[in-house]
Amino acid sequence: MMSRFWQNWLSAWCLAVAVFGVVLALGAFPATDGLVRWLLGRLGGSGDVEMTQPLRFALAVMGPLSIGWALTLLAVFRAAVLLGERGRPTWRMVTAAVVGWYVLDSGLSAATGHGLNVVPNTLLLATFLFPILRSGVLR
Repeated sequence: MMSRFWQNWLSAWCLAVAVFGVVLALGAFPATDGLVRWLLGRLGGSGDVEMTQPLRFALAVMGPLSIGWALTLLAVFRAAVLLGERGRPTWRMVTAAVVGWYVLDSGLSAATGHGLNVVPNTLLLATFLFPILRSGVLR
């Protein structure tokens, strides 16, 4: 059984992912792209980001996708908690999915010259795995 502390931790984790999605979505428009422009400049290493229409479209898709991913995971976490011991397969599948995301996103980031993106990805993975492993839901 996952304690309320770890449940709250994972809820905060989902909120952080959703907020990141909002930041990405705001990059779709020139009037609100300052934060994502700064972020992309740091992760790309150059500090200068050309906000092309294809990039704005990609941000307009990735932002809501990240928000949807966060809300979906929040629902899955809550359902798995309600299942108690029977939720173990759900926790395992979600953990495999998050690790799979990490491998793909980090690998593609590095391959496209944005290897610094591995740093926040690793932080996100660690802050997911920590409560999963500490709570014992995979055992």
